[in-house]
Amino acid sequence: MSPAPETAPSESAHVVRVSNVTKVFRLGRMEVQALKGIDLRIRRGEYLSIMGPSGSGKSTLFNMIGGLDKPSSGKVFIDEVDIAQLDAYELAWLRCRKIGYIFQTFNIIPVMTALENVTLPMIFAGMDSEAAVQKGLRLLEQVGLGDRHSHKPSELSGGQQQRVAIARALANDPAIVLADEPTGNLDLTTGEEIIQLLKRLSAERRVTVISATHDFKMLNVSDRVVWIRDGRIDRVEDREQLSITIGRIGTRA
Repeated sequence: MSPAPETAPSESAHVVRVSNVTKVFRLGRMEVQALKGIDLRIRRGEYLSIMGPSGSGKSTLFNMIGGLDKPSSGKVFIDEVDIAQLDAYELAWLRCRKIGYIFQTFNIIPVMTALENVTLPMIFAGMDSEAAVQKGLRLLEQVGLGDRHSHKPSELSGGQQQRVAIARALANDPAIVLADEPTGNLDLTTGEEIIQLLKRLSAERRVTVISATHDFKMLNVSDRVVWIRDGRIDRVEDREQLSITIGRIGTRA
């Protein structure tokens, strides 16, 4: 992949830039405008939550940032590289090395052990198998599964499977981790543990975590929250601006 162009210092703090992005889906003769001109800058190392009701466009925006879909118009930059201009090989390179993915349904491979799941992205990236194993063991230790590395998903709880998914997302030292409803299939206590784990790893490794979520517990660990409504950004709030109480979320005056 071609190196990112030199940029002004003011841009260097932003790992993601979304510029006037729209997305239109065609359903037969109908057009559905999922995104209606999104502008967003995401700082390197921050924990950002994208919140909004079903159908608001948050998952579509999430997919644009992750290079899983392309905008109808506008641009998405990762480290100042316009990802819409990348060919299939370059995009695969970027996804493998720059972005880690965590899914609501875990998406770990059932016939592989925890360690094999974690080392798979490293093997794809060309890492020596012995080095990949050693790194995989360290990552599983960091997420609290050092003693479960030989277990297959059927032998792990939901929370443990999500921890494997987190370790796998960090396998190639990504700049960004995209977490799509990471607590959606977990109970309250386990979900809280996963949220705190993501926050700790983000702080320790200076990884940008971007979460598309309905889970209001995520607000407690977010540096900023982007509220999406009807395909547009309704507002962006710093954590200090939020007033969170049981059953109610507001904005501090």
